[in-house]
Amino acid sequence: MRLTILGGGGFRVPLVYHALLGDHGPGRITDVMLYDTDRTRLSAIGAVLRQQAAAATEPPAVTETTDLDEALRGADFIFSAIRVGGLDGRTVDERVALGLGVLGQETVGAGGIAYGLRTIPVARQIAQRIAAVAPDAWTINFTNPAGMVTEAMTPFLGDRVIGICDSPSGLGRRAALALGVDPSTAFYDYAGLNHLGWLRGLKSGGIDRLPDLLQSSRALSSFEEGRLFGADWLRSIGSIPNEYLHYYYFARETLNAVSAVRQTRGAFLLDQQSAFYADTGQHPDQALELWQKTRAERESTYMVESREIADAGERDERDMAAGGYEQVALSLMRAIGHNERASLILNVRNRGVLRHLDDDAVVEIPCTVDANGALPVTVSQLTDHQAGLVCSVKAVERTTIEAAASGSRDAAVRAFAWHPLVDSVTVARELLDGYVEQLPDLGYLRG
Repeated sequence: MRLTILGGGGFRVPLVYHALLGDHGPGRITDVMLYDTDRTRLSAIGAVLRQQAAAATEPPAVTETTDLDEALRGADFIFSAIRVGGLDGRTVDERVALGLGVLGQETVGAGGIAYGLRTIPVARQIAQRIAAVAPDAWTINFTNPAGMVTEAMTPFLGDRVIGICDSPSGLGRRAALALGVDPSTAFYDYAGLNHLGWLRGLKSGGIDRLPDLLQSSRALSSFEEGRLFGADWLRSIGSIPNEYLHYYYFARETLNAVSAVRQTRGAFLLDQQSAFYADTGQHPDQALELWQKTRAERESTYMVESREIADAGERDERDMAAGGYEQVALSLMRAIGHNERASLILNVRNRGVLRHLDDDAVVEIPCTVDANGALPVTVSQLTDHQAGLVCSVKAVERTTIEAAASGSRDAAVRAFAWHPLVDSVTVARELLDGYVEQLPDLGYLRG
């Protein structure tokens, strides 16, 4: 089986390869093709992977290319993790938004819209090439904003593109462990959009254990989301939100905290990863060691402002060691490639599961996965509050896709103006002008 990784020079690619090294079953991935437009980054990550493979038994062979069609041809699975505009673009996403008094997080609010506007045109072109060159391949999308980008690719790839994220599975795992339940045996009644969902039930042995969790302050304080949102708020809403909902429920506090720091998250990662790639270029024999050191610092500072607001403390080392999106990707590939039935929370077409959205809306819900792909399962319906927020953000996602596909400035302004974290049409116009001025990839939206 062959896996092609688009964005193969990306910093987190070694996590995917590490997961593959632990898979020795029949039908495993035996060949990995790395594709990137940046040869320097591609060479650095290739060096990390080769050093990872040195201590492994029968590791997957690694090949590198800057030719997209060569990368796609013969692929069984295609993992898309591109970053259009790089981390330089992410810093602009953050800086322009903060300059206008709104959040610029890379997947939430103004920053997420800007990221989508420059990413979707490229993602659509890639989807067209996949349909032409590798029509039988399964595409696993991790390119952010993951739900929006997955929906933009579905007209070309249908149900053969599936979006993944590790946030829902991580939340479910933490909640289960807080209850003393085996995470692998629990059913998670989770629903929403990517980075905008809620855990509404946690069934073990046919019994919903979430009410027990919500009543225990001690159990809630034992994991990140419990500390992040606080026991009183979680009891009030009767569910446990995805960590990214902290940007909505505590928007003012988060904006103040982010505005006060010396360096935005994007700027921190830009400096950190630039140093990694430069050091690896000078010391390729130390590539793996340099990567491991950089990754540890990256993970420990994840969502640090939100954790500081809630006094949530440092990230749990057990959770960091459990694996993230790479384990979701491996489980998905094994379920499809080996026809091993699995239950995963994925970004797929709604198909009538959530009544507030149409069948083609990409949502994040539990699915049963086998050789036929991912089939969403029945979950409880969204509450009025949840549905209102989900429908509002889905309208933003679709209007962003419309703007990216048509080049319409009007649609782009509507996308910014309609987002719950942007409270002004005037600010929406200023956001678009600021992004177009500083991001070359948005030149197609110039007036």
